[in-house]
Amino acid sequence: MKKIALVTGASSGIGLDTCLRLIQKGYTVYGAARRTELMKEIEENGGTALHLDLFNENSIKNCVDTILSKEGKIDLLVNNAGFGLGGSIEDIPLEEARKQFEVNVFALASLIQKVLPSMREQRSGRIINISSIAGRFSTPFTGWYHGTKYCVEALSDALRLEVKPFGIKVVLIEPGMIQTDWGVIHGNNIRKYSGNTAYKTNANLVADYYEARYVKNKNLSPASVIAKQIVKASEAKHPKRRYIAGTLAKPYVFFKWLLSDKLFDKATMTFMHLSNKD
Repeated sequence: MKKIALVTGASSGIGLDTCLRLIQKGYTVYGAARRTELMKEIEENGGTALHLDLFNENSIKNCVDTILSKEGKIDLLVNNAGFGLGGSIEDIPLEEARKQFEVNVFALASLIQKVLPSMREQRSGRIINISSIAGRFSTPFTGWYHGTKYCVEALSDALRLEVKPFGIKVVLIEPGMIQTDWGVIHGNNIRKYSGNTAYKTNANLVADYYEARYVKNKNLSPASVIAKQIVKASEAKHPKRRYIAGTLAKPYVFFKWLLSDKLFDKATMTFMHLSNKD
């Protein structure tokens, strides 16, 4: 019997690549995103594109119910959708910060809550949450985004223990720098919210940092690197609790583990060429 997979954020990048690889592995794949017209490749390869608006609870419910009514189960949930909000903690309006948490944390949790009953009933299933190395440490002008990824890490660790008696496995994937538009969008957001405020000196330096790495640096890992890890975690009989991959992922995490907070702060300031003056 084929396994049924739901992958969010499936219209591009990691999500799209993951859907195609799971189809090749024999899964019945449902790719979900707001823009279904961007998921034609999934349907051309035998998958199904579903509309999913993570700001809308009814949309989340309809997405899961559609699969359950047709297939009777969901064996694999890949929570890949999310976005990054750049700017200082002070400058970003709380309304925007709440939207960041709504998508990256609460929508993810809502999907988990809606697939768990069927997984518990069949006493099997796998939930793969795409976190980030941003869930292991924090950098300036990315605080709200880091906050959501810390939440995903904590929720996943707790959930893993809660559902273990039901035969359900929970896995975290922690990407480093990947070839996407994330850094460009992030840099633009930092300039938008903090580029002309009291934080402008370092805000613009951080924006420069991300843009330099995502626009000029061609050595970032392709989305396929993470998609392969997701498929590996999906297929493994005994998956690791965390998979870390992508450019600079392991060095960043290692130095966070190695250095004191004081030294890590200093290293971050130096590495990002930040100023101690306003």
